[in-house]
Amino acid sequence: MNIGPHFLANPLFVAPMAGVTDRPFRQLCRRLGAGYAVSEMISSRPDLWHTPKTTRRANHEGEPGPIAVQIAGTEPALMADAARYNIDRGAQIIDINMGCPAKKVCNKWAGSALMQDPRLALAIVEAVVSACAPRGVPVTLKMRSGWSQGHRNAVALAVQAQAAGVQMITVHGRTREQGYSGLAEYDTAAAVKAAVSVPVVANGDIDSPEKALAVLAATGADALMIGRAAQGRPWIFREIAHFLANGSHLAPPLVAEVKQWAMLHLQDHYELYGEFLGVRSARKHIGWYVRSLPGGEEFRRQMNLIENCISQVAAVSDYFDGLNQRMDRIGDGASYPSNRLESTIEGELTA
Repeated sequence: MNIGPHFLANPLFVAPMAGVTDRPFRQLCRRLGAGYAVSEMISSRPDLWHTPKTTRRANHEGEPGPIAVQIAGTEPALMADAARYNIDRGAQIIDINMGCPAKKVCNKWAGSALMQDPRLALAIVEAVVSACAPRGVPVTLKMRSGWSQGHRNAVALAVQAQAAGVQMITVHGRTREQGYSGLAEYDTAAAVKAAVSVPVVANGDIDSPEKALAVLAATGADALMIGRAAQGRPWIFREIAHFLANGSHLAPPLVAEVKQWAMLHLQDHYELYGEFLGVRSARKHIGWYVRSLPGGEEFRRQMNLIENCISQVAAVSDYFDGLNQRMDRIGDGASYPSNRLESTIEGELTA
């Protein structure tokens, strides 16, 4: 499929997750089978653009295209300026955030709170499209099924967004009221798909090859977006791609392969964040890698006490070397939890 002029390698997308889908994580997922990845959200507030956090989020050095950046805010003019700012820094696709359920975001009427005010939501879409069109940059939209069970307006908003020029729509099958609780539903994505002609992406609780196939069948969606299930398991994209293409399961990755990917991930992570922040922010990724593996919980507790890069890398390397003596493949006796895990949106609360 295409988003504007950009051809995508496959219909498996990495969901934007603040505090998670930084450049090192996006690049790793792309290496392991994802066809497309969207950045962490960037605030439309210009006073935050030059903070270290936003500067890192707007850094796309060495990242393969198309480079997609998600922006969040409540004022159409500022959202248009944010689109231009990110295009100047390499963005090739701009995604509008109307899906974030975090209280601090929604309390400011950004994210999924915009679905309560369709007029403002549409004004933002129109302003961003107007800013991007002269630069030849497509605009996409990520939203939820609605604000609450009694206020589900995704279909109406999708139709208006398409008329305003949005070129792809992603639907997370939960309301803002649900947050990440309960089960995602897919009827809304199917209804949006039936109502618009632009590509539609289904998102929510896609955590296995079988679930991916079932969601595609249930929704008729053009693509799938995967978020929490990729935390600590970025190879899920190649597993799903293989299953969809061949109808059979790809062999689980070798322990040695996962060690190699983790080492590469950590190196890229340190280069982006530096030692002090890098060691601390890498802990969650390491914890996800080992959460369902033998001795993983005890290792995670010990690893969280390490405060320098060299020791952290050595500890991760030793852990996987020891694991390799007990099992050849990560799937041998390991069970992965559902992606209905605790939300990891601490980064969504700030720019």
